[in-house]
Formats: sequence, structure tokens, C-alpha cells
Amino acid sequence: QVQLVESGGGLVQAGASLRLSCAASERTFSLYDLGWFRQAPGKERTFVGAILRSGRRTWYADSVKGRFTISRDNAKNTMYLQMNSLKPEDTAVYYCAAGTIYSGSYYDPGQFASWGQGTQVTVSS
Repeated sequence: QVQLVESGGGLVQAGASLRLSCAASERTFSLYDLGWFRQAPGKERTFVGAILRSGRRTWYADSVKGRFTISRDNAKNTMYLQMNSLKPEDTAVYYCAAGTIYSGSYYDPGQFASWGQGTQVTVSS
């Protein structure tokens, strides 16, 4: 497993932007597919987006498509989530995760064995 640390969360107004980072201490970072998930109070953890280890393929939840962008810099052992046009319904704790995506199940938390501790994103209206 790889240790992951999220950062970049905060309190912003609707329409603003934030960039989350997910840093790993392992040099094997480039061997993992990565994902972002979020969990709002009282709700289940849901898929936000994912990126293959090569960085050549990304997927997004319909709710964030066109507003959020995932990228990774394997040289820096870091993944990013650029969030634009934020909405109050984006309020949640955001988690990054690392694992191996099989059979296109990028949306399944079970594909990811390692998780960060989460970072809070709050969007006010």
C-alpha cells in the first residue's frame, strides 16, 4: 500500500475554484491508478474521477464533468483535482485513493486499496 496525503481544501463561495493535491511518499506512485472520491455528511462515499497510472485516460462523474479536471505528475508523486465553477452540492470531504483499476471499474471504491485521510471542501451559496 501507498500512503496518501490530501491538501488544498477550504471554504469558498459558489463559482470559485480550488485545486486539491494528493501527495505520496512512495516512488512506486507511478505504478498505481488513482481516484478521487467524496463524502457529504450523512451520505455514502461517491466517485468523482479517476486517472490511469500513465495519465493517458481519465474518467469523471457526470455531476463534475466539464468542471473538474484530474491530472498527475509522477515525477512529483502527486495527483491534482482542479475544481472550477464550484457549487454548494460539491461540499464534502474529498479523498484520494490508489489501486489498480480492473475491467473499467474506475468508479468502484473497492478497486482502490490505499486511501488518504481526506480534505474538507465547503462551498457556500
